[in-house]
Order: sequence, then structure tokens, then C-alpha cells
Amino acid sequence: MTKADIIEKVMNRIGGKRKDSQDLVESVFELLKTTLESGENVKIAGFGKFEVKQKKDRRGRNPQTGETITIEARRILSFKPSTLLRSAINTTHTGCIRPF
Repeated sequence: MTKADIIEKVMNRIGGKRKDSQDLVESVFELLKTTLESGENVKIAGFGKFEVKQKKDRRGRNPQTGETITIEARRILSFKPSTLLRSAINTTHTGCIRPF
């Protein structure tokens, strides 16, 4: 599913103009992005948790030369689905998650 698909489904769900749906979706994504960039976590009940984690420096190896290198510290984004989402994905029948 692409952002355009999400905009289309939101437009069909709430009615109105495509531009309004696009603005809504863009606003939500921008809010998520700025929140995560600031290092805050985002928890959406019934969906999951986006978490920014700090990785430390670690030793690695260049696979071509075998040379030992240092992989620098960085922040990563992880997602942990909620129990509801996990069970909905793992059920064999459809209809657990309300479609748009």
C-alpha cells in the first residue's frame, strides 16, 4: 500500500475532496516524523509502538578485506505491533480488522 492508496481510502471513508484527505494524511505523517526525529516514541493504541533506539559503537568487519572496522553509534527506528494487531494478522479468517 502506498501513500496515494491511503489518501484514496481516507477520501472514500470520510468523503469530501481528495485535497482534504491528502492534507490530513500528510499532516499525520509529518507529525509522526517530527515526533520521532525529536527522539520521542509514538504509541498508537490497537496498532503498535514506534520507538527510537540508540545503538552504541561496535566492532565490525569489512567482508571484502576482512579488516576490522568500527561501526559508529546511530539511532534506529523499531516498530512493535500491539497484541491486537499481531493477533489480527495471525488469524486465518478475514474480518478481524475493520477495512477502510
